[in-house]
Amino acid sequence: MLVYLRLLKESFGFAMNALRSNKLRTLLSLLGVTIGIFSIIAVLAAVDSLDRKISKDLSSLDKNTIYLLKFSFGPSEIPQWKREQFPNVKYSEYIYLKGAMTHTEQLGYQIFTRREAIKFEANTVSDVNIVPVSHEFIDIQGLEFENGRFYNESEANSGASVIVLGDDIAKNLFGDMEPIGKNVRLYGQRFTVIGILKKQGSSIFGESDDSSAFIPVNFIRRLYGDNNPNLTNVIIFKPEKGVDMEEYKSEISQKLRNFRGLKAGEIDNFFINVFAGFLDLIDGIIGQMNVVGWIISGFSLLVGGFGIANIMFVSVKERTNLIGIQKSLGAKNRFILFQFLFEAIILSVLGGIIGLFMVWIIALILTKALDFEFVLGLGNILLGTGLAAIIGLISGILPAIAASKLDPVEAIRTGM
Repeated sequence: MLVYLRLLKESFGFAMNALRSNKLRTLLSLLGVTIGIFSIIAVLAAVDSLDRKISKDLSSLDKNTIYLLKFSFGPSEIPQWKREQFPNVKYSEYIYLKGAMTHTEQLGYQIFTRREAIKFEANTVSDVNIVPVSHEFIDIQGLEFENGRFYNESEANSGASVIVLGDDIAKNLFGDMEPIGKNVRLYGQRFTVIGILKKQGSSIFGESDDSSAFIPVNFIRRLYGDNNPNLTNVIIFKPEKGVDMEEYKSEISQKLRNFRGLKAGEIDNFFINVFAGFLDLIDGIIGQMNVVGWIISGFSLLVGGFGIANIMFVSVKERTNLIGIQKSLGAKNRFILFQFLFEAIILSVLGGIIGLFMVWIIALILTKALDFEFVLGLGNILLGTGLAAIIGLISGILPAIAASKLDPVEAIRTGM
């Protein structure tokens, strides 16, 4: 063990000497490894950060949550022209399914509508995401409150003029004032503020509860009616834990088909979208991003490997005389082999560390500049270092073998 530790120390000394003696040549050769490690780890760190952000944004939702509406979240075999003829789900269907479905923890109704402006005295916030939902939404979505409450069943059913505001909307309208109990104007009518949500932060999906306002769905139904083509309705199911999802989906399909009077042989004119399927779609996209990153970065690592091999072949040639002297003094082939292998690995790892440092610096800059946390995790650091070591090992094996097989007499004569 002591012999190998001494060998590692000597190899490190030779590597540092190569850097000092031939700075430009060594740095240019290491550049390929640096760029390769930087590219791979930058992609992996970005994808990990994106995955972490998505998980945080969706943490309040159960993966078994089901969205019933006229559209599909993913690809569909049904032609687009036919899908466009599907009817919107209706409030009456929500009421029916709420009473008919079994093994259901919560069932809610939501309407997707256009963005509006909200006013309070002289202050106006434009382009607000208006979210008309039934009272069950608080339990389905897992909303958290900074102050106040969500509207109750009675207020929801009557379409009361009450509103729950996101953190950003509340601050822009009221500043340091207490918003609960204040009246704001929306759709030309007064709404009483009854709740303020906790700050959520930016969402990877574009919309955040911070910039949203929640109102009873029946207010919108009273305003626009149930057959407005510009609105999209959705029924949201939160099944009980442990339920068989295929059986649950079949129950939804059977009961809605019966309610709509669909005959045997007719296709479903609705889509049952399970939230887990949406997550699988996202995971697939993230996986593809990782593969593309590895392919692109692989070329840089290949170039970096050639650079390390070039350094080592030059190093063998420059130290031929020294190799001959070491062998004449009793150094074994294995000693010479490991000496050059360790040197190649150390040089490659140095290039990898530079690449990791670049990723860390850029991650810090982007985290401060954008409302998004880029994280360089320990796993990616170890992966980058390990990759660099493997590149050094592969690149240094041929030069190391060539050095170990030199004849001591010929080596001394050639080096003189």
